[in-house]
Amino acid sequence: MILAAAASALGMRDRFGAVVFFIVYGVFIALGWLRLDAVDVALAEVALGAGLSGVLLLRANARLPASARIAAGPAVRIVPVGVAAAVTLMLGWAFLTLPEPAGLQGAVAANLYASGAENPVTAVLLNFRGWDTLLESVVLLAALIGVWSVATNDAWGRRPGLTQHALPGGVLVSFGRLLPPVGLMIGVYLVWVGSSRPGGAFQGGTVLAAVALLVMMGGLMRPPPVVSRRLRLALVAGPAVFLAVGLVGAVAGTFLGLRPDIAKPLILGIEAALTLSIATTLALVVVGPPEQPEERT
Repeated sequence: MILAAAASALGMRDRFGAVVFFIVYGVFIALGWLRLDAVDVALAEVALGAGLSGVLLLRANARLPASARIAAGPAVRIVPVGVAAAVTLMLGWAFLTLPEPAGLQGAVAANLYASGAENPVTAVLLNFRGWDTLLESVVLLAALIGVWSVATNDAWGRRPGLTQHALPGGVLVSFGRLLPPVGLMIGVYLVWVGSSRPGGAFQGGTVLAAVALLVMMGGLMRPPPVVSRRLRLALVAGPAVFLAVGLVGAVAGTFLGLRPDIAKPLILGIEAALTLSIATTLALVVVGPPEQPEERT
């Protein structure tokens, strides 16, 4: 099913159909990770790989003129398929010829008591390998800055609104009123439970971003102005708190080192700040370039 969905996404001539099959492909990939008991990876894939990426592709498809068609020449289709097949064969050969890895399960399990988290994935992401997560949060912020930077002044006033398909009393408006409380509860739960079970800031932040987008798509709230000081504080809150904790650890001896007796509250604080920044960043990335600011006299 995964291969069939991927082939359909690549071979579909209709742009909308190709995007739909890409989303279906992401859902199947998430189910595959779930079958491998990688619940955290499955949550991230269905939220970011299928959900957010799917929405971005739908928005991109809406921006393209109706006359634009996917190139159907043989070379355009054969070359990407050949490259993908070659990469697949090389990865398969590397996987089969490499020695069996020892893995980190033993080392993580032996030091889990000092990590401040019962979930080994959270322990690795926010304690043992905090560098990676800190840089990921910075990359998200850089991506949003890139979206804002490439938008010219002429493009600002021509951005299609999120509410262009929201009819009064329609499905989007109804969902925008009914689902946000449920989504808010699920998002907060995913963040809170992340220290002991699958979940965390990225999964919870994506759900909260989806809630905000649903409200804006229903016409119940306008996208916030990019000049808002509160908005910019929300964007930098996660990386700033993470970096501050790391600097405090550096004074004590190790950058991003968390003392075992205070590791758990520090992780919860970092997760809360990261959730706010991730939710705000992802929602604004989907919204697109900022609206043209009003002229001041």
